[in-house]
Amino acid sequence: MLSRAAAAVVPVLGRLTVTHDPGLSLPRSAVFAANHDSLADPALVVAALRSLGIEPVVMATAGLWRIPLLGRMLAGEGHIPVHRGSARAAEALDAAAAALDRGRHVLIYGEGGIPRRTDAAAEPPGPFRTGLARLAHRSGAPVVPVGHAGARRLTSGSAAKQLAGAVTAPLRRPRLHVHIGAPVSLSADVACGTAAAHRAVSLAWAEAARATGERVRAS
Repeated sequence: MLSRAAAAVVPVLGRLTVTHDPGLSLPRSAVFAANHDSLADPALVVAALRSLGIEPVVMATAGLWRIPLLGRMLAGEGHIPVHRGSARAAEALDAAAAALDRGRHVLIYGEGGIPRRTDAAAEPPGPFRTGLARLAHRSGAPVVPVGHAGARRLTSGSAAKQLAGAVTAPLRRPRLHVHIGAPVSLSADVACGTAAAHRAVSLAWAEAARATGERVRAS
């Protein structure tokens, strides 16, 4: 349901395009790692992946499960709440590893949260946390880098600005782009694996940013 909803709503809000590395072959079960810079970008990524026949289990902040209807939908579809900064944080990796074992794909945000800046420009991914590399090492699953740009043209800044952006988006129809990179295998060393994942997602982000006409600079 979440994938179908995203696929229906995103084209109304903006002009979504999707590209991928040449000759891309997606594994049966993989960790999709994306940059995270807006409350709107999960919808973009999920819609893009659905266009490729992928409906992932999404790892997201546990606060979303407290929202009526949305929380029930997320729980019912097996998406994974992340209790950041608590003793329950490790539960998310356990659930993600179990989903991968069942042959599912998992979508994770290496940065662990969205930036606090208020402008609408696209920026390279921030530093990654170690959860992505630990999940890949634990499961043995390859990591598929996902870069996107344009989501901050939908929602960014203060709460009032984000609401205004969402309301006016169908009229403005900003350019939105998602680029899927080739799968990579991460080193067993967590620090090296985290750095490699960050580089791969940064390259995918740069492709997406160029597709939307954004300025691209090194991360």
